[in-house]
Amino acid sequence: MGYASKSIASKWRKTGWMLGDSNLKPYVPETRLFGRENLETMLKRHSVLYFKPSKGTGGKGIARIERLSSGGYRISGSGGRRSGLSAGELHARMKSLARGQRYLLQRGIDLALTKGRPFDLRVMAQKDGSGWTATAVFAKIGKRGKVVTNYHSGGRLSGFKETMKGAGYSDSAIREAHRKLELLGESAGHCFDRHLDGFREIGLDVAVDREGRLWILEANTRPQYYPLKSVDKSGYRRITEFAKKYGRVKNGN
Repeated sequence: MGYASKSIASKWRKTGWMLGDSNLKPYVPETRLFGRENLETMLKRHSVLYFKPSKGTGGKGIARIERLSSGGYRISGSGGRRSGLSAGELHARMKSLARGQRYLLQRGIDLALTKGRPFDLRVMAQKDGSGWTATAVFAKIGKRGKVVTNYHSGGRLSGFKETMKGAGYSDSAIREAHRKLELLGESAGHCFDRHLDGFREIGLDVAVDREGRLWILEANTRPQYYPLKSVDKSGYRRITEFAKKYGRVKNGN
């Protein structure tokens, strides 16, 4: 049996689906296609933006834009850091980085910290004959100075409960957040099913802000989970058992 799960590369398309879903829309931060007019609008509304390719994995090509208290803007990412840019200079720099490819602008979330380091969460939802099930929730803890928390960008995986405890959450608050995250993952699966047939797995990236609010950053339809084996063996086994049902190789690659 081959790897029988639908995959969609376009972040813009997937974000549009979620914004059109009443269960998911409240959790999606403002996201627009990159262009001069949309950039001007977003800069007026938000002090931090993320600039990311509509097609891309592993956190590649993502930049962070900040409004400086001293005036102007800073852009930082894999292309280096530039500060004190005017809005026009910022647009020119971003256009150069995009190289004609479709890019998105997304409101920046002030990530919660666990033991002083930023983190976000991954919810794995998988589908079998009985429907969608959230099979694992784990954390990605960012490396200091990096724009993203991705494993491929120097971040590391961590257990959900351990990470939330490090962020100051009580046991009851952790249980409540876990259930909310499971519902979000399952809701994303149902949402995608309404648009196309064939999805069997979704990896939902969810941020927790400093006030404890959940935000869906993006949905991955070909999510990697193999590094989880060293962090959460039971979660890894559960994902793998589901993955066997639609032909994904056992080691999760």
